[in-house]
Amino acid sequence: DEAMTAAVDEAVAQCGRPGGVVAISVAGQQHAMVVMDSAGAVIRPAKLWNDTQSAPESAELVERYGALRWAEACGSVPVPALTITKLAWLARHEPESFARIASLLLPHDWLTWRLVGRFVTDRGDASGTGYWSPAQGRWRTDLLDLVDDSIDWSSTLPTVLAPFEPAGAVNKDRVAAMGLGGRAGGVMVAPGTGDNMAAALGLGLIAGDVAISLGTSGTVYSVSDSPTADGSGAVAGFADATGRFLPLVCTLNAMKVADAVTRLLGAGREEFDALALESAAGAGGLVLLPYLDGERTPNRPGATGVVSGMRSDVTRAQFARAAVEGVVCGLLDGLDALAATGVRTDGRLFLLGGGSRSSAFRTVVATLSGRQVVVPAADEFVAAGACLQAAVTSAYSTGGQPLDAGDLAAHWGLPEGITVDPSPGVDHLAIREAYAHVRG
Repeated sequence: DEAMTAAVDEAVAQCGRPGGVVAISVAGQQHAMVVMDSAGAVIRPAKLWNDTQSAPESAELVERYGALRWAEACGSVPVPALTITKLAWLARHEPESFARIASLLLPHDWLTWRLVGRFVTDRGDASGTGYWSPAQGRWRTDLLDLVDDSIDWSSTLPTVLAPFEPAGAVNKDRVAAMGLGGRAGGVMVAPGTGDNMAAALGLGLIAGDVAISLGTSGTVYSVSDSPTADGSGAVAGFADATGRFLPLVCTLNAMKVADAVTRLLGAGREEFDALALESAAGAGGLVLLPYLDGERTPNRPGATGVVSGMRSDVTRAQFARAAVEGVVCGLLDGLDALAATGVRTDGRLFLLGGGSRSSAFRTVVATLSGRQVVVPAADEFVAAGACLQAAVTSAYSTGGQPLDAGDLAAHWGLPEGITVDPSPGVDHLAIREAYAHVRG
């Protein structure tokens, strides 16, 4: 709440005039569980998406219901990241807290509630809970009954708003606290969404386009006009923020791997980049399987990293290159998984996130994919997507000229950036096959 207030304060200051903020949208990390009691108090700290404590509960839920049935019911096979597994963990390990639940929310839902006083969410973020169906567009309380069938779950869940449907106007007390006064009719709040859905919105993704995001974790996603149901669990069949669908693959280990290897090599980030580019592609046969803190895709929560093919003449440059190639191979496995579910992946290939600023990662993604990569100039696509959603929602709510989110993203120049071509003469398939051999 304090961070949101500070962000709004900064936006108001940048506007430079009273009433300059017209609308607000909150985009936040998916899956994290926020539980509240009947008095509106948060019961315990939110359990974040990358908390793997609920691995036993996720395995039990899949065993009880079946992987394919889960995928068909809610688009995803439960892994520890999904909210429903965290709820099952809470029921087992903190039954006193579980018994107090009156509202079951995601982080962006809670922040929207603080702004407008309504328990609402959007279809994109709801689709990552493990108990909302993208295909049917409804909560699946029968899945929550697998956690506890004595609770009226429908009373605990937020209303799912339609794409670009306003959540309401900012409460008067919050208007004053955030310096938002001076606008007739109040400041409109958009439905908000999950971080990946917001980034897709900011990019203006169309069918066939693919985004690879390199943050602490990594994601690969596209948009589709029809829902997906991958019984293998590799592809999460989410909804997006526009009324379409967002099939997505997530890995836990991306730039955290680069950070760890940078530390081991005693290098700075710029030196790490230079070392990785100094080595020939393939790192002299060195392969790093980067499951440093367990992995989500493939679902191996107890896994650790593996180094294979190391010889006595190994160099720092080879080790850096192997780290980059290991992360990228894992993400390209995700790209293959998207295609295997029937999702088009033949459009533009975008590289996002902090890792997109790394020349080594740019080069290796292009080279190992065998495709030209677009690195947009904009820095923060989750925030850009939230701004787009706020703008479109404001236009709808005020009866103004309807805006197309994709057209607006293009008008703002958000997808534009530099292009990176594959390095010539590299047998990228052989490098990926070596990685696959170690992965098993």
